[in-house]
Amino acid sequence: MDLQDKVIVITGAARGLGAAMAKRFASRGSKVALVDLRAEDLNQTQAACRELKAEVRTYGADVSNETDVIALFEKIVADFGRLDGLVNNAGITRDALLIKFKDGQLLSKMTLDQWQSVINVNLTGVFLCGREAAQHMVQLGNPGVIVNISSISRAGNMGQSNYSATKAGVHAMAVTWAKELARYGIRTGSVAPGFINTEMVAGMKPEAREKLTSGIPLKRMGEPDEIASAVEFIFANDYFSGRLIEVDGVLRL
Repeated sequence: MDLQDKVIVITGAARGLGAAMAKRFASRGSKVALVDLRAEDLNQTQAACRELKAEVRTYGADVSNETDVIALFEKIVADFGRLDGLVNNAGITRDALLIKFKDGQLLSKMTLDQWQSVINVNLTGVFLCGREAAQHMVQLGNPGVIVNISSISRAGNMGQSNYSATKAGVHAMAVTWAKELARYGIRTGSVAPGFINTEMVAGMKPEAREKLTSGIPLKRMGEPDEIASAVEFIFANDYFSGRLIEVDGVLRL
């Protein structure tokens, strides 16, 4: 796909990976629709995209709410007149061990709320946005690309039963959609980041960051723009669909 003048929707675009992807697409001449829970949180990303001379609009929406998502994509199509791509990036974590015992006594367990809140945003949100994006692409008669942001945690990670399940699920959906939507000229893909130097990681104590980095064979964390580069590759390569790219510095051997 030639990205010039294409309309790309990015969820969770206020910071971190979402902001990096927004700037990457803006620098390629795309028109970007930035989505986050609160539209006002997108001001910084919007300003950065405008500095790159991109046409950019912001939208507040809860991706786990069906009514919000339907209205969101109707508004985006009404504003831009077309829809060419979606990056399903919005996600949350609510880490907890499944169960935690000490001296035979139950100390804690993952609550249903911790489970469900992550499922709602990370899995249901991706489903809803993917469904609505695909519907509009077909109705508009133009091919498109949908990329889901997975994680190396999809293979299972301690304290992340909820998160790991969702990140495995979003890649499985990308594979399913690739098979279902190819007839309409819609391609899909997934990117699975490892440890990335986002705002959340930057706030860690130096000793914790050093311990985290020491376990990565390349001896550094990834940068958000390196994930954005992988996403761009999926958009640019017209024979790529239904597959996953791991960008993790060889962390998951």
